Amino acid sequence: MGNNINYNDKAINVPNHIGIIMDGNRRWAKSKLLPIKLGHLEGVKALKRVLKHIKSNNIPVKYLSVYAFSTENWNRSEEEVSNLMEIFLKYINEIIEDDEGLRVRIIGDKTAFPEELINKMNIMEEKTSKNDGSTLGVCLNYSGRSDITQAVKNIATKVKQGEIDIEDITQNMIQNNLYTQDFPYPDIVVRTSGEQRISDFMSWQIAYSELYFIDKYWPDFNEDDFDNVILEYSKRSRRFGK
Repeated sequence: MGNNINYNDKAINVPNHIGIIMDGNRRWAKSKLLPIKLGHLEGVKALKRVLKHIKSNNIPVKYLSVYAFSTENWNRSEEEVSNLMEIFLKYINEIIEDDEGLRVRIIGDKTAFPEELINKMNIMEEKTSKNDGSTLGVCLNYSGRSDITQAVKNIATKVKQGEIDIEDITQNMIQNNLYTQDFPYPDIVVRTSGEQRISDFMSWQIAYSELYFIDKYWPDFNEDDFDNVILEYSKRSRRFGK
């Protein structure tokens, strides 16, 4: 698959950072009368397709951030949360064993996860840190509000300890205390499943991001869909309030 885009064509404006809200795994499974776990497993396959497409076609997307598990997702059934932990561990182990040149970063509060999973996250991040491929940011136990809250706490602690004055607080300082401090802001955010909201995905970071909604469940997302994101982005003119 793929639209056979010539990514060397200077007329194609490839975003530096794409954010994806991978929505619809559960509804995909229910629509096919399958267990919800299978929907999540197919969602992992969709992510792998995208990553393979980027690498195989030398698409110059430097950062891809995906919303995999929000702070609110802990409220799902115990069985589903347990299945997701199992899937996360399996996928992280695959990355550790079959390094394909990606830099992989966990975005969010890792401390709430099982110890084994935290250890594997740390091993994966360390092992891939020097890779020269695209950077994959996986948002786990993440929300925009929790991100901003922890940044404010970090800055408030520095004020309390006398390291900085209130007057020193700037937008750059806030950005430098977010989980995404070493990521550029997303150029475009994609949401699958037909829902048209951001669900607290990088609330601070996407203030001027382009938004693109797809009426397709995430497990069905393919290479053509990814190319269409690039083509749509190329058509848009970003003015940043000018």
